[in-house]
Amino acid sequence: MTDDLRTLVCVPTYNEAASLPVLLPRLAEVRPQVDVLVIDDRSPDGTGALADAFAERDPHVHVLHRPGKGGLGAAYLAGFGWGLDRGYDVIVEMDADGSHRPEDLERLLATLADGADVVLGTRWMPGGSTVNWPFRRRFLSVAGNRYARGMLNVPMRDITGGFRAYRTTALRALDLPTVRGEGYVFQVELALRAADAGLRIAEVPITFVEREQGVSKMSRGIVVEAMRRVTVWGIQRRLARLIGRRRPVRAA
Repeated sequence: MTDDLRTLVCVPTYNEAASLPVLLPRLAEVRPQVDVLVIDDRSPDGTGALADAFAERDPHVHVLHRPGKGGLGAAYLAGFGWGLDRGYDVIVEMDADGSHRPEDLERLLATLADGADVVLGTRWMPGGSTVNWPFRRRFLSVAGNRYARGMLNVPMRDITGGFRAYRTTALRALDLPTVRGEGYVFQVELALRAADAGLRIAEVPITFVEREQGVSKMSRGIVVEAMRRVTVWGIQRRLARLIGRRRPVRAA
């Protein structure tokens, strides 16, 4: 039963004052028993204060204020640490901008309850879809996933996706203090570590909806970082196979 798993949804924010008041009520309606941790990087638009106001009214909402914009990966790692310290069974990654539908959360949690250690919400499988995404974004996502899957020799169809659920026992197996990736590559790094650790990874279809409020944080630098690190990891793994041993993923 998914209700038996104490669940924390981590939502990193930077300038999401327009999106957060839409997301939090939807989450509360769909899964009122889960807790939400808003991880705000000192947003200049007042997102942090807005999150505090929600937390004052709803005991399921919590806020972690960080000193400044430190990147997606660092924000999630801070959120994971917060949740691990407080004894949650499940920690979920979820975007604040509305691209991840709260209605899809039940599918992730149900699959976790059925025995998976990690569940990836996947756009690129039967039943998955994207809404209002321009061709360029679709092309970059599909091409990036295919490149990572081939370079790293892993079966995941949406290894760059950011809507996913972890058992906290799985997170503890990933050596989180050594994770350095940001942006898309943070998601790749965690999924790859999970695969190398022999964890049970499942994928479920989700509908990804392009944001209607605010500004996308995607940049050319994020894409370049992902391509560089995936290439280095892929070469390392091929060399390791040639000399007959597995090489764990580490910062590159």
